[in-house]
Order: sequence, then structure tokens, then C-alpha cells
Amino acid sequence: MDGGCSSAAGDVEKNINLAILLDLRELLQASGYEVIVTRDTDISIHDAGVTGIANQKSSDMDNRLAIFNSVKGAVCLSIHQNQFTDPQYSGAQMFYADTNSRSAALAQTLQSQFVAFLQPENKRETKLVGKELFLCYYCKNPTVMAECGFLSNPEEAALLVTEDYQRKVAFTLYAGLVQYLAEA
Repeated sequence: MDGGCSSAAGDVEKNINLAILLDLRELLQASGYEVIVTRDTDISIHDAGVTGIANQKSSDMDNRLAIFNSVKGAVCLSIHQNQFTDPQYSGAQMFYADTNSRSAALAQTLQSQFVAFLQPENKRETKLVGKELFLCYYCKNPTVMAECGFLSNPEEAALLVTEDYQRKVAFTLYAGLVQYLAEA
């Protein structure tokens, strides 16, 4: 229901996010990890019978948070694409809340993997957030919102819509998660 941001060419964030998620899930499952996702098709997970877009979005977020908190000791990742008014900005950036002491380490590990594997020129720092990032703030488990790139940057948007680059992003996230779990 909420497509997120879109590129100048009309590519919608939600489709890119889902493609990356599906590739990431495949990598993690092949390595023996249990993976629970909030969605694996283009659906909202709001409660049945909820009407009105605002109410459906709120219900969807509440249900996502319930899934994030359903497994004690889980590591939670919310995959997104960024957008800004100035098209010059590019690169992945990880956002986290300090409501879980391990989220900062998870964010830094993921950010480092983007620099190491995919974006050596990326100088972005991880960013601490508050209640405005609902899932990060209210999740009991280590949680990061991974903004994998900028759809407002034409060059990066052109990459993000390709299956090859989406697989590279998924592998980068996978490498970060595996490293984080090995060190935790």
C-alpha cells in the first residue's frame, strides 16, 4: 500500500526492497539460519477489517513490530532505499536506536561491509535515531534500518533496479549479518 520513495524513472522502493530481501533470505537460509520475514510478497500486513490508509499503516507497523519482537535474541533488519532533494547524495547508511545496546554494533558492522564489498567511496556514518523510526526504537532485539542507496541519485538508482546489484546488496547485508553474529 505504501510504495516508499521512487526514482526519477519511476522505480518504486518497495519492489527493490522486496527483491533484496528475497535474495538475502535465500543466502541466510542456505547457511542454516532461521529467517522470519514480515512479508515475502507485495502485501500490507495490517489486521483484517482495518479501514483507512492511516489506520492500515499503523496496524501494519504494529504487526511488523510484533514479528520483530516475537523471537528473543533475533537480529532484525528493515531494508529500505533513501531519497533526498539533492541528487548528488549516494551510498548506504545504517540507522539504529539506542534502546538495544547491540544495535549500534550491528549498524556499524553492516555499514563497514558496504564500504568493504560494494561502496569503497562511502563515507557515511551510522546514525542514531529516536521514536521517529518506530521499528528500530521499539524493537527489543538489535535492529537496524538499512538504507541501501539513494533512489534520488540517478546513477545509484540505475544500479539499484538491476538484479545483479540487488544480489550484491543482499550479499553485503548477508556478510554483515554473519560477521555480526560471529562476534556477538
